[in-house]
Amino acid sequence: MEIQHRQSTLDWQEKVRQFVDAELIPWEIEAEMNQGVIPESVSKNMQDRAVALGLSKMDAPKAHGGLAMSMVDQVAAWEELGRVTNALCWCFPEAQHWMYDACEGNDYQIETYLNGLLEGRLRECYAITEAESGSYEVTNTTATACHGGYRINGEKWFVTTANMADFFFVQANTDTGEALFFVDINAPGVSMVENPAFSHTFPSHHPTYRFDNVFVEEKDRIGGPGSGMDYSRSWFRHERLTISARMLGAAKRMIEEATAWAAQRDIQGEKLIEKQAIQFSLADCVTELWAAKLMVYEAAEAHDRNDDLKSLHARCSMVKLYSTEMANRVADRCLQIWGGRGYRRDNAVERFFREVRVDRIWEGSSEMQRMVIARALQKRGLEGI
Repeated sequence: MEIQHRQSTLDWQEKVRQFVDAELIPWEIEAEMNQGVIPESVSKNMQDRAVALGLSKMDAPKAHGGLAMSMVDQVAAWEELGRVTNALCWCFPEAQHWMYDACEGNDYQIETYLNGLLEGRLRECYAITEAESGSYEVTNTTATACHGGYRINGEKWFVTTANMADFFFVQANTDTGEALFFVDINAPGVSMVENPAFSHTFPSHHPTYRFDNVFVEEKDRIGGPGSGMDYSRSWFRHERLTISARMLGAAKRMIEEATAWAAQRDIQGEKLIEKQAIQFSLADCVTELWAAKLMVYEAAEAHDRNDDLKSLHARCSMVKLYSTEMANRVADRCLQIWGGRGYRRDNAVERFFREVRVDRIWEGSSEMQRMVIARALQKRGLEGI
């Protein structure tokens, strides 16, 4: 049974790899040279193909039309999607299991918002970070109860993909604790304050938004009193694990391309790959990639085993810390192997060199992950991690 399960995971991964190779990677350079933008018809085709493949519903419950895939299968998919630069792998929305848990029993929310993600009709963005918070769980945005709902006031930074979104998940403080809300992107009182350019060239931007007395109906509040941060932590665990999987794909592609380049590059009568310095550099890359892969898939299996939630939280921090820093080291080494050619924007390693840097920051910086890990060790010891 275990062998059959492993083969089904490999088959699924191969389908995603074929999609990546045929539909996404060929458009990287055009995206890079055009501020991340590709023809709308191509972008739509990417999303349609991704939704048809089942990528938007991997984590959603079967009761709502999802695939309820194991976390191992989801990680296998995100590993292949991580081989793509310019965030072209973000071509589909993702209906996550925790969202359905949060909206359990609320048919309105499930039909209005979540099923739209599942079917590819809607896009979401997550508004949690604030100017003073960074990686800390600090929420100054308020949601004040009023007749029929709430008035939201505050400002959210780095709202990734907001320029493509139909609605926000907004985290705000209420008189009963932190809560999440669905908020329409075009709701009165919502305004974009800034849309800065970043080092990477993505079609998805990371704007700052202000919420000025934005009215949200009671029916658009998610979950019960004080549950907002619980759901956000579920989102963090999912994102940290899938980011880690993407780092595996990024590192794998960089190593493959650097190896192929070194194998055909002539230097002083021999191939570059025959140089011991290059061999050592590639060996370090491969060894670190293998270590990261073992960590990521073990953490995914721990999710599938329903291990202790606090332990899972710490493990997601560990895999994000190690895999993101691993990918940055691989990017640096592989760019060096390519030499001057590695610094060209039409070279994938140059794009990865810029892109993977932010993965050590968002969804919790490396420093924050170390704090989570150390606190877990302090509270529960090694056996509790």
